[in-house]
Formats: sequence, C-alpha cells, structure tokens
Amino acid sequence: MRERERVKSGQGKLNNLGFTLIELLVVISIIGFLATASMVVFNSVRMKARDAKRLSDMKQIQSALELYYDSNGSYPGNTDNDCSGWDAGFNGGPGSGDPFIQPLKVGGFIATPGDPTATGSCGGYAYYRYSAGNDGCNASSGAYFVLGVRNMETSGNPHPSSPGWSCPSRNWQTEFDWVIGGFER
Repeated sequence: MRERERVKSGQGKLNNLGFTLIELLVVISIIGFLATASMVVFNSVRMKARDAKRLSDMKQIQSALELYYDSNGSYPGNTDNDCSGWDAGFNGGPGSGDPFIQPLKVGGFIATPGDPTATGSCGGYAYYRYSAGNDGCNASSGAYFVLGVRNMETSGNPHPSSPGWSCPSRNWQTEFDWVIGGFER
C-alpha cells in the first residue's frame, strides 16, 4: 500500500526535466528554417531598395540634364572613352559617381548619384550624346542624349517604369533595363 501511495504522490517517478534529442532537433530545424526564410526576404528587400535608388537617381539625372540644357543650350558631351564612347560604369565604389555626372555637378545641377553596387567599368548607369540624325532619328530634332541603367536586380528587361527610347534604326530599350532620351530641339 505504501508503494501505491508513493507512486500517486510522485515520489516514485523519475522527474523528466529535459528535452529529448528528437525534440531538440525539431526545434533547431524550425529555427534554421525561419532564419533561412527571413534572410531570403531580407535580401529581396535589399535588392528592391537598390533598384528604387537606381530609379530615383535616373529621374534626378534626367532633371539635371534638362537644367543643364536650359543653361547651356545643349546636353553635356561625352567624357568617357573606355565603353565604346558611352559614359558608363561605377568604377570607384560607392560615392565616386560616373564620369558623365561631372559636368552636371560642376554646374550645380546635381549631387553625386551612383549605382549602389560596384558594377565594373562599363555597367550600371550610362549616358551618350549623339549627333543630329544618328541612328535614323530626325536630324531636324537636333542632337540627343540617351540615359540608361543596366543590371536592375528585381525586374527583367525592360523595367515596367522605363519610358524607353528608340530611333528608326535602334531601340535602346533592348540594351538597358531602364532608358530615356531627349532631343535638343
């Protein structure tokens, strides 16, 4: 009888205060899965943020080009010769800007934008000023610029917000993820 009373009162049982190996493995697996999922989401958010900065920079550069044109009567000439004449790239890392930005900075039209990731010598933002009539565009419209960005991380080519730019014998939208252009007249 005493044995039954001891078991009922809990004195005869071993106290199980820990977790089994299986329980620990299940908990560790769940934590690992949640950590992995959150990193994927975090990386996706970072890519979207970098693309948003690229689009914001493109709009600022476009506005600066228009201000430069209003002050000088033409768009800035090309300053880079290492990318088939295109002023392109983000060579110096964050904060260095692109060569075609220099005339806009000197004129006080813009601060230094730059692709948020180093894109190599001919990647990232690109600018080119074409002479009148080039690529079949109407010569009476004058010279024109093409401004674009390559390597957007969250969209295919073209980006849904890209205005696009083309002349009869060339469509720059196939070369850039986001592109715009403008005539001098």
